[in-house]
Amino acid sequence: MKKILFVSSEAVPYVKTGGLADVVGSLPKYFDKKEYDVRVVIPKYACMDRSFLPNLKFLCHFYVNLNWRRQYVGIFESEYHGVHFYFVDNEFYFAGESPYNNIYEDVEKFAYFSKAVLASLPYIDFAPDIIHCNDWQTGLIPVFLHTVFGDDNFYAGIKTVFTIHNLQFQGRWRIQEIMDITGLPAHIFNAYELESYGEANYLKGGVVYADYITTVSPTYANEITTVEGGEGLSGLMTARKDRLYGILNGIDYEEYNPQTDPYISVNYSKKDAVSGKKENKVALQKELGLPVREDAFLIGIVSRMTSQKGFDLIGCVLDELLTEMDIQLVVLGSGESQYENMFHHYQSKYPDKVSVHIGFTEERSHHIYAASDVLLMPSMFEPCGLAQMIAMRYGTLPIVRETGGLRDTVEPYNEYENTGCGFSFANFNAQEMADIVRYAYRVEHEQKAAWKELIYRAMDRNFSWNVSAHAYEKLYDKLVEM
Repeated sequence: MKKILFVSSEAVPYVKTGGLADVVGSLPKYFDKKEYDVRVVIPKYACMDRSFLPNLKFLCHFYVNLNWRRQYVGIFESEYHGVHFYFVDNEFYFAGESPYNNIYEDVEKFAYFSKAVLASLPYIDFAPDIIHCNDWQTGLIPVFLHTVFGDDNFYAGIKTVFTIHNLQFQGRWRIQEIMDITGLPAHIFNAYELESYGEANYLKGGVVYADYITTVSPTYANEITTVEGGEGLSGLMTARKDRLYGILNGIDYEEYNPQTDPYISVNYSKKDAVSGKKENKVALQKELGLPVREDAFLIGIVSRMTSQKGFDLIGCVLDELLTEMDIQLVVLGSGESQYENMFHHYQSKYPDKVSVHIGFTEERSHHIYAASDVLLMPSMFEPCGLAQMIAMRYGTLPIVRETGGLRDTVEPYNEYENTGCGFSFANFNAQEMADIVRYAYRVEHEQKAAWKELIYRAMDRNFSWNVSAHAYEKLYDKLVEM
């Protein structure tokens, strides 16, 4: 049996700030349990969902050297949906109301976490064949493994996979301070290893030292080897292209199931999706205080509010779209104040057409997925994206820009061949986005039969984690046999 240890800064259901938590919390339970012993380790944050604390069992404690610092490490364990979770406890590093703080604090926090994870393995009596690291917060694990732990026989033969969920976030800070924090040898802080544009770079360390690198969609794997998509590391990504794989994320088909979803007003299947979605639309309109009109074209947005997500495009054309068409817009998310304020402005200007909720609740997000006619995702770049997959599960058609995972998952509607499961546009251009919204609106209003078939095809798409897990199993087998 192959032993796999997932290491991440977050995982559902314990702590979540974004899609990384969904991936790490969902994927491990889909591996073949007869062939793979997959476990997960995350920090034990003070901000963690406290309802899970009674189920955490204290396992052991020890101390780890972080250069000249000697730090306490506590290890707790629990099981969730058949997956064994470990939690690294240190009240100094993992205090606060959020998993992430200032970058100068986080680089020390996650250097500690990375070293503590490796040091914990003999104590928990788990010698993994592969450590699967996720994003820059775990980038030092392959580095520590090959340097500090390299001479210890316990760690001999452990391979590493490093997954990039978003290349934009790299964990960069001053070299001298990172050397002081980590105690790593000075000679590895060079342009071929940990140095990048005059700073130490945790993500670069993970990419350089890992045996395999993966990203969360095939298109994004290609995009990060280009100057435009490489975030300053395109040369490195190109150099490691023979070890770089794009494996599409999935979604939890048990959690996102319109037939059984407890959060939505009316459950429905593919057979009665059209009527079920209309009933959910009416219920959401009542809940949000919007005029109740089944025929209104309801556009949903469930997203972090950042420039990456294409909100500048929306701001350029929303006035004209709201005034020229019978549409309603429902927005759920939070982020940069300029975008939160932008949507508040439109809600004040068009109270009968726009409803905005700043923040996030699972119940509201599920209801938007079930009630909306389309989900708008005009991202500047999108490593994978989960919202478009969830939307299609509920028969809501995505309108996306052709980038990253959006391109890999949303086949655009072709009215001549009657194919596709959504709508897409190529360039990061506001008028191009507006035109495709208008086109989707016309199809929905004037081609009812075609729209119904689009819903059916969207609901037939298979984005379950079973597909992704099988792809990772093949990758793990290949790596273990090397």
